[in-house]
Amino acid sequence: MIKVMEGLDKLYINGRFVNASGGREAVINPANEQILSEAPVGDLYDLRLAVDAARDAFNKGPWPRLSPLKRSQVMSKFRESLISRRDRFGALILQEGGAVCGDALSRQFDIPMQHLLHTINVGSRNFARPLAPIVTNLGATKGIGAGIVERVPIGVVAAITPFNYPTYLNLAKIGPALMAGNTLILKPSQLTPFQALLLGEAATEAGIPPGVLNIITGGDDIGEALTREEAVDLLTFTGSDVVGAKIAEQCGQSLKRVQLELGGKSALIVRADADLDMAAKTALRGFTAHAGQGCAMFTRALVHNSVRSVFVQKVLELSKLVKVGLPSDPSTTMGPLISAAQRSRVERSVELALENGGNLVMGGRRPSHLETGFYFEPTLFDDVDNRSSLAQDEVFGPVGCVIGFDSDEEAVMLSNDSKYGLRAGVMSANVGHAYEMAQQLRVGQVLINGGALAALSDAPFGGFKRSGYGRENGEEGFLGYTESRVIEYHAG
Repeated sequence: MIKVMEGLDKLYINGRFVNASGGREAVINPANEQILSEAPVGDLYDLRLAVDAARDAFNKGPWPRLSPLKRSQVMSKFRESLISRRDRFGALILQEGGAVCGDALSRQFDIPMQHLLHTINVGSRNFARPLAPIVTNLGATKGIGAGIVERVPIGVVAAITPFNYPTYLNLAKIGPALMAGNTLILKPSQLTPFQALLLGEAATEAGIPPGVLNIITGGDDIGEALTREEAVDLLTFTGSDVVGAKIAEQCGQSLKRVQLELGGKSALIVRADADLDMAAKTALRGFTAHAGQGCAMFTRALVHNSVRSVFVQKVLELSKLVKVGLPSDPSTTMGPLISAAQRSRVERSVELALENGGNLVMGGRRPSHLETGFYFEPTLFDDVDNRSSLAQDEVFGPVGCVIGFDSDEEAVMLSNDSKYGLRAGVMSANVGHAYEMAQQLRVGQVLINGGALAALSDAPFGGFKRSGYGRENGEEGFLGYTESRVIEYHAG
């Protein structure tokens, strides 16, 4: 029997678990609406302790002064400690996050472990580069001047993460931040705090020095305090564009660096020559995986009008294979939304679309066979106006829309006609032409015919426009947690 919640009732500050000053609050299992457990709640006093610990660890501790190789050895032990807790993480991903068995470990744990290994390898490299020597005049004689550009840690990092892929996103920030020599304060979502707190166990076991990693739960007051905290040098946030804009404004008061990975309304372009079976499967998964709770999911299908009716019919047929139910059931392919509030937001988006004359072709309501849990049926609208709220606003639920087009130029225009720019896809038998279209799309990532069909750990992830700025993963993700420093010297 896995002791899932054991030891996760305290905050992790300065290398040890401490009682939370803000008390406790219930965490609800979204699959059955029952209390999973009570989580500690941090307050501003706890935050002060965490910030001071991180600041002292950076200013006085060994971590920033270790060689990249030494840090990589500790972080490798950290990764091994996480892997030893794989089953426990899996149980938490199901119970507090509502992920289904088929995705819980493979997507929300194994892929993060793969990315963390790549980050450790990247961070082990020496990024210093010499500057070309230059001849200088020293009165009657001549000398040689030279220099070197180093990559150094920024300082104290604050990371604020959401509920949808907690372990994935927590480690996407912790990995490069710590490998670069920074110290970090993690503030996870109140809806999924336990996966974050479990990281503290692994950190202690791995020998990460006190103060280097701190984990504090809490509400919006903690998040806002981090944005305004003078001792924080960089804030990294994943969440909605609305909250991201507020965070950027608040961080501007102290001129701290900001990295934002925000929302998306990703378009899947289906040309007339596309494999419609593959396209329909990609589109359906694009708005039903993890109940549509993902920023980069394909929630807009832009389909050539000559094949649109056939495409929609194929999606409808495939949707019969989607089983909505308990995440713990291995046959379930789509679980619940994270909370009652999130389901209400999805319902309101559907109601608004119907009020505006939307053509609902499937779903649009709660499943009749599930009396408890925050479930919602896979929902699809056809013949949607790209200017409508349904096509422009992020729903963050299992709701997709189909928009017709008549030319490649129109498809590109429709895809780019969005305030977001995170991801796009092109489905076509003509891969060369699809590549040319991809080059015209204002997004951070384009998948042609489903992409690499594997997690590319060296691929930077991030978006354009209101999808944020900065990148995660890959070399770009690592360097985002560093500053460049030039040292010049008189060589002779």
